[in-house]
Amino acid sequence: MKKSLRRALWAGAIVAVASAAVPMVQASAAEACAPAWSASAVYVKDNSVSYQSKNYTAKWWTTNENPSTSGQWGVWADKGACDGGPTTPPTTPPTTPPTTPPTTPPTTPPTTPPTNGPAGKAVVGYFAEWGVYGRNYHVKNLVTSGSAAKLTHILYAFGNTTGGQCSIGDAYADYDKAYTAADSVDGVADTWDTGALRGSFNQLRKLKKLYPNIKVIWSFGGWTWSGGFTQAAQNPTAFANSCYNLVKDSRWADVFDGIDVDWEYPNACGLTCDASGPDSYNKVVSALRTKFGQNFLVTSAISADGSNGGKLDAADYAAGIAKLNYVFPMTYDYFGAFAAQGPTAPHSPLTSYAGIPQQGFWSDAAIQKLKSKGVPSSKMLLGIGFYGRGWTGVTQTAPGGTATGAAPGTYEAGIEDYKVLKNSCPVSGTIAGTAYAKCGSNWWSYDTPSTIAGKMTYAKQQGLGGAFFWEFSGDTSNGELISAISNGLK
Repeated sequence: MKKSLRRALWAGAIVAVASAAVPMVQASAAEACAPAWSASAVYVKDNSVSYQSKNYTAKWWTTNENPSTSGQWGVWADKGACDGGPTTPPTTPPTTPPTTPPTTPPTTPPTTPPTNGPAGKAVVGYFAEWGVYGRNYHVKNLVTSGSAAKLTHILYAFGNTTGGQCSIGDAYADYDKAYTAADSVDGVADTWDTGALRGSFNQLRKLKKLYPNIKVIWSFGGWTWSGGFTQAAQNPTAFANSCYNLVKDSRWADVFDGIDVDWEYPNACGLTCDASGPDSYNKVVSALRTKFGQNFLVTSAISADGSNGGKLDAADYAAGIAKLNYVFPMTYDYFGAFAAQGPTAPHSPLTSYAGIPQQGFWSDAAIQKLKSKGVPSSKMLLGIGFYGRGWTGVTQTAPGGTATGAAPGTYEAGIEDYKVLKNSCPVSGTIAGTAYAKCGSNWWSYDTPSTIAGKMTYAKQQGLGGAFFWEFSGDTSNGELISAISNGLK
């Protein structure tokens, strides 16, 4: 797919600076050079840096991404030349992964399919690490929305892979942020006692006590941090060892029931290009399975490019998937305003339709391609986006119209939550199993409870293992979309 929402555009939701992040510094009107970029520092949305006599501003959370190589769709916006030379790099120390190994092995969960989901199907949702900032979305929201009762698994996104090692993504959000009694899952405030776990990890621990059937899987990589998998593929055993030491750290070993590989993309291009070979994906997954054992969940989000010679043909996915419990083809982000002039097209079509901009870019094409490679239907989950993609400058209501650019969005142009779009730009029609809407000169595509019901019927007809979605905060406060998934799989 041309762009993958989960790691780049929604990361733009971070608008508040965590205690571990670099202080916000804006470039002045005189275009003086901002503080020099540091490869080890953590930056969030609107932080400014200078590099090679140019200023750049971060669009979302980032670390170790060189501004000069970011490009149009990367994290850094080029603000032009600056005067005075870069200042001293920030002195705030970077977030570093813990190195303390677990003192006792955690109890490992069974890898049998869930029994608490609808008809034994898996209902898997992504919890975005950065959502606790600008989006103000916390683990407790899973309870108040009613979503927790409908889940089988939570994918916590993301851990970092920079340097070919698993490491913490955001220490403050993960295990340091203190929750008050009012904001905590169980109504008990966090403490500052030595060794006390806080942050989302502790909230997930509390959630699992209330909903013991939920399994939590730590996802590593994503759009921004997939580059580290290239180095991981050079020494998969060392990578797996680093992941094991982090996931099984004694401070939170009981929180996680699995690990997820979100590599975008093996032997192909995403934010960066990988040329580690077609067998690299299988090597990395195999090393993780060997290290974590058969009784720990190992899953993976993968491309949903169903075209001939596309990303699913670039690597030996089938061999790697054979070692997984579940695989998540990302059946969304097929089309969007990254093609600024259009043509307008639904970003998550279930099937093809006359005039679709690119062959193989629909959900069923990916599912059938994976089946043809020998991937069992029961391991595959259908992906649903809890957001829309949109263009502006559109005059045609039906798909296929021209545009002038990305439609305005709350956090990023061309992107908007379902909970906003359902009211701001109601559905005009449906095509290929999904919905589209035109309001003024803006054109959006997104899934609704009705189109999700149709997609869940398809998932059952195909014998799929269930469905997954990106991500919780795009849903309404009463969980309309996750209810549609859960009910549709019954």
